Amino acid sequence: MKRIRIIALIIFSSCLTGCLNDDNGIIFSYERVPIEEVDIADQFTRGETYDITVSYFRPSDCHSFSGFDYDRLSNERTVSVVNVVVNDRVCDDLEETDLIDASINFFVGSEDSYVFRFWQGRNDQGENQFLIIEVPVVE
Repeated sequence: MKRIRIIALIIFSSCLTGCLNDDNGIIFSYERVPIEEVDIADQFTRGETYDITVSYFRPSDCHSFSGFDYDRLSNERTVSVVNVVVNDRVCDDLEETDLIDASINFFVGSEDSYVFRFWQGRNDQGENQFLIIEVPVVE
């Protein structure tokens, strides 16, 4: 009987500690931010890796770089910058004066060319806008 109580106590304790809130109360979300500029090679060599650098503005001091949203379909690559936004405090808007750079490594595979679509936000009708750059591949 004592053994059953100990096992029950261990299970109960495990359940309680598993339900503890350990996120420190930070509320955040993710948001795409428009790409303003792109630094990309004029041509690629098959089998090489290239740095592609994009530049964007941070909308507020609550925005920080989180990574890229990267989709591929055949030889087409769609790239957007994702920021994490801390939503548990009052944020100050930032002036659009200092561009932030972020780079992505791109390995050139077997395609003859690559079409990059860099997300630049939405127009007045809510349609996605892209900077489209085609890069040929040489041997």
